[in-house]
Amino acid sequence: MKTLKLILLTLLVTTVFSCQETTSEQNEVSEPVTEIQNDIEKVEPPHWWIGFKNQDLQLLVKHPNIGKATAKINYAGVSIVESHTADSPNYLFLDVEISESAKAGKFNITFQLEDQSELIQTYELKSREKSAEDYVGFNSSDAIYLITPDRFANANPENDEVDGLLQQGIDRTDGYARHGGDLQGIINHLDYIENLGFTAVWPCPVLINDMPKGSYHGYAMTDFYKVDPRFGTLEDYKKLASDLDSRDMKLIMDQVANHCGLEHWWMKDLPFKDWVNYQENYEKNIDNWNSKTTITSNHRRTSNQDLYASKKDNQGMTDGWFVSGMPDLNQRNPFMAKYIIQNSIWWVETLGLGGIRQDTYPYPDKDFMSHWAGSIMAEYPNFSIVGEEWSYNPLLIAYWQDGHKNADGYDSNLKSTMDFAMQRTIVEALNEDESWDKGLVKMYEGLANDFVYASPKDIMVFPDNHDMSRIFTQLDGNITNTKMALSYLLMMPRIPQIYYGTEILMDDFDKPGDHGLIRTDFPGGWEGDTVNAFTGEGLKEEQKDMQSFFTKVLNYRKSSEAIHKGETLHFAPSDGVYVLARMIDNETVVHIINKNEEAQDIDLSRFEELGLSGKTLTNIISKETLIWNSSLKLEGKGSTILTTKTL
Repeated sequence: MKTLKLILLTLLVTTVFSCQETTSEQNEVSEPVTEIQNDIEKVEPPHWWIGFKNQDLQLLVKHPNIGKATAKINYAGVSIVESHTADSPNYLFLDVEISESAKAGKFNITFQLEDQSELIQTYELKSREKSAEDYVGFNSSDAIYLITPDRFANANPENDEVDGLLQQGIDRTDGYARHGGDLQGIINHLDYIENLGFTAVWPCPVLINDMPKGSYHGYAMTDFYKVDPRFGTLEDYKKLASDLDSRDMKLIMDQVANHCGLEHWWMKDLPFKDWVNYQENYEKNIDNWNSKTTITSNHRRTSNQDLYASKKDNQGMTDGWFVSGMPDLNQRNPFMAKYIIQNSIWWVETLGLGGIRQDTYPYPDKDFMSHWAGSIMAEYPNFSIVGEEWSYNPLLIAYWQDGHKNADGYDSNLKSTMDFAMQRTIVEALNEDESWDKGLVKMYEGLANDFVYASPKDIMVFPDNHDMSRIFTQLDGNITNTKMALSYLLMMPRIPQIYYGTEILMDDFDKPGDHGLIRTDFPGGWEGDTVNAFTGEGLKEEQKDMQSFFTKVLNYRKSSEAIHKGETLHFAPSDGVYVLARMIDNETVVHIINKNEEAQDIDLSRFEELGLSGKTLTNIISKETLIWNSSLKLEGKGSTILTTKTL
């Protein structure tokens, strides 16, 4: 028995030493790459970087019968920790460790098949172009310009149609067809965007949507690592990012962790039986797939917070598909979870992003979303992510923001959420007649809800977006009310987002709420347009005036410390007048809304605590100056913005 134990112990020591020796060899010996080899159908991420805090990398390998292969890497500082087979024989998942000693460079991954033949894939580790701390995200000093790329400007008509894609052709008369806008169209008009006063650009998704219809909007991705060729190339995307960076502006990427497009390449060969939610139902009905056979989400988003929510309701919310053409990704599958996190980091690093906007934030598994956001913020401590929570309840908006003390202990790691509540409040307040509980008091009380937020200035506010009626339509075509709405949200302790075309009063009056009409082509973005908003040619006077209004307010806001991070003080509306101030050190900005059609003299003694008595203030729009004394005359309905700074 002692002899047997000794033999077993010897074998164990030999085995351990052998494993250590293999690992050591992989970490110390590099086989030089003499030629690039791409025997494997797909490896994702397509490349990676050295120098991350998290040294783990998981490679998705897709190739016929690759699951039976044995993978090897001989590159100093890089080792395969574990290989995972999937339910499909055509996948292999490799857990790779990249040590601190690893150098940037190319190396081969060798896959030895059962018949002893080999497939070789060259992989690359790159050096990071800047430090993690230098990835600074959007914040309250920014003003974000939201663009639907297909509808902004067509700079390259040659990519309007791409052979082999399911949806062909462009038709600018059809709101749901492709119109031809592209990345180069945005690049060509950055001067316009910058001159208006914006500091960040958020394009709706530009990754490939190889879907048979409705592909223009970008939210049904069919490859998470590929730019849609109808928008341009990866190099075009990088150029947009670099051109923005050279202007000290930021690029925000619109990402989707909840779903993909039905034509995503993996839907034809799913790696695991639980890669997407309700996968069994999909596979059973694949030959008759439509809205009736789809198990869709119940959209009961409150089930994420509801102390009394049934498991059935919560599952129906989280697992149900958004629509039949958007398979719901199962983030509880650890390989899917890793895939999504790595994909987000890959794009941050590839583009040098200044932020991520995450679509349909409450729909994925919420524990995963906390892990996703936390993983990104751990690598990029100064970064920013905003999540779309379409709720009019401030309590629900607050729940998703990092630092909020939730009763269930949930911590989202999400820096910013979207203020749908304030958006609706502003519209209601300006459309209503003044009374004790209607009108401006709603804006006043809406802002008073900020006590529930962990950090109000990090919340994103907006007058409208790509999914709702244009603000000019919501305010019944009233230009003065539109200016009051815009100036108010640009003065608030928030991060403002403005949808393209708001500056020229774009509307959807012909069919309110219609997405195709909301996402109308920007005039001047296509050759032959009779109106050109970029140059002003053909614009009506009220449109030019709104452009001028934006330019003055946004360019003042750019350098206003009071608006970026100052104290906020407001006074309850009285007689149709609402006063809000932002203050820091030697700068005070006063925003006054007057809903009265006639001129008003307001008694300034009520605002004594602003400390402005006897000071000279300048009107940001008219550049006129005044002395803040006992009273102030407001010349009819509208907003007045005054500053103590010299303009």
